[in-house]
Amino acid sequence: MYTVILITAKNKAQATKIARALLKEKLIACANIVGGVTSLFWWQGAIDSATETLLIIKTKRRLVKKIIAAVKKLHSYDVPEIIALPIVEGNKDYLRWINASVR
Repeated sequence: MYTVILITAKNKAQATKIARALLKEKLIACANIVGGVTSLFWWQGAIDSATETLLIIKTKRRLVKKIIAAVKKLHSYDVPEIIALPIVEGNKDYLRWINASVR
């Protein structure tokens, strides 16, 4: 019913822009922005690396497709990382707050 979505962005400004847009549309309840993440990955046939900013957002599972579509419009990457993970258990009060905070 609830999910955590991980999104990497090129910098804090882009992550903040994405988080604010998703909050404004009430697609997410919360966004944590973690700077200075070192990412190593395959890109165009070679191992590459980048310093990125990680967005950790909390929402309802039924909103994931809308969030993916919104992020793809706002993101500068050709293939942005947008990974949804189920919340299996949690503080019931916090989960109710997520429920009340999104549409």
